[in-house]
Amino acid sequence: MIQQLLAEAGVGGVSHALVAVDARGIEAAADWDTLQSGENYVGYDRTENFASPGGAASDTRRVYAVPSRLRLNEWALSGDWTVGKQATVLNKANGRIVYRFHARTFISSWDRQREERPCGFACSSMDSRRALLADLTLTTKETVGLPKQRLYQLIRHPKPIADRQFEIEFLDSGVAAFAFTFG
Repeated sequence: MIQQLLAEAGVGGVSHALVAVDARGIEAAADWDTLQSGENYVGYDRTENFASPGGAASDTRRVYAVPSRLRLNEWALSGDWTVGKQATVLNKANGRIVYRFHARTFISSWDRQREERPCGFACSSMDSRRALLADLTLTTKETVGLPKQRLYQLIRHPKPIADRQFEIEFLDSGVAAFAFTFG
């Protein structure tokens, strides 16, 4: 169909043969056969597997810590956060979110509570290699502007798919985290 449209538009040399699709890198499809992590929300109304010691304090500012080990599909906070009904908001700079998952792709939804300046953040993966950031080409501790709430594809690991632990540290306060999803 696309080849026909290109030909009709006057593009020359368009083959009418079938084209093999070999997506690689960030275009690689989700690995549905090995996916072991599902969507999870960060607000207390719908979250699962929150593992910071003492649990979440709903609608209350609190300092959290990450346990020494997370099991598959557990997540935790470190730093000064307020866990709200729909989102979790960082109150003080240098707060972290850590998530252990089993998927090729790690996607998260964030927003900024204050738009006056960009938000700095650093990402890493459990095996000490820099996380593969698909939407955001970053090195550790770069500063970027977060637009209004949207999804960020943060990791797209090549095969083999394995349990991984992702960590993101927000270097500025005011970030609201809404959800994690995997593919």
